Amino acid sequence: MAIYNLGSINADYFYRVPHLPGPGETLAAQDLTRGLGGKGANMSVAAARAGARAIHVGAVGKDGLWARDQMMESGVDTRYIAILDDTPTGHAIINVDDAGENTIVLLPGANHAILSETRASALAEASPGDTLLVQNETLNQAETAKTARDLGLYIAYAAAPFDAAATAAILPYLDFLILNEIEAAQLTEATGKSPDALGIKDVIVTLGAQGARWISGTQTRDFPAMPVTPVDTTGAGDTFTGYVLAARDHGLPMEQAISLATRAAALMVTRHGTADVIPDLKDVDTARF
Repeated sequence: MAIYNLGSINADYFYRVPHLPGPGETLAAQDLTRGLGGKGANMSVAAARAGARAIHVGAVGKDGLWARDQMMESGVDTRYIAILDDTPTGHAIINVDDAGENTIVLLPGANHAILSETRASALAEASPGDTLLVQNETLNQAETAKTARDLGLYIAYAAAPFDAAATAAILPYLDFLILNEIEAAQLTEATGKSPDALGIKDVIVTLGAQGARWISGTQTRDFPAMPVTPVDTTGAGDTFTGYVLAARDHGLPMEQAISLATRAAALMVTRHGTADVIPDLKDVDTARF
């Protein structure tokens, strides 16, 4: 079994500044760090570190070869990450002040230029029962989901960052939907239906420090969060998603998959960073909470 992830790949540039710049203001940054990011890349790395065969379908520019290589070193199958000649890698410029406040400028770049040939080539090797995972940081989600559904794949969707039109287009093809409380409220407003009325087999609403809620048909079950002191919540939701789908891919019941993912997300928030610090399965299994 395998997880095919049509997902974003970003270079995250963190600039430490004394305060957030105002209009027309020039500031000298105190520090710069670069890391692998993007919701798609994070989820692929999480799934791979959870033991799944994670196949990423995406694109970077020539400036992003390091990102592809870092994903490969994390265990992700990168054969379907295209290298585009004239398009930069997606990236985020993140200014962070001494109080921890930030401003972010995001360039989609290659994430909005993934070739149809790349998507078709990846799905051509997929087998019935494999998983297709998509988010909202790329394009052509619904088209790809329809093709994958026709091939017998399990269709999973992380509705972030929330986009009402993109979400409405893909809903008819879904077997699995994951979103946070805010996104769930936005979805209800956009569709007039609450998550439990969508007719999707598995819906998970993440509740931050309160844990997560699983909705399957008429069944609803809450899973409490692990008791940890968070230092950085970046990438925790992506880690949760990757772990849930990896566990399901290995045949675990959804209850066990969510419990494992809850542990992984709890461990993630005790670490500073994004894809580079997503825990592996051994770390999650041996963690003490």
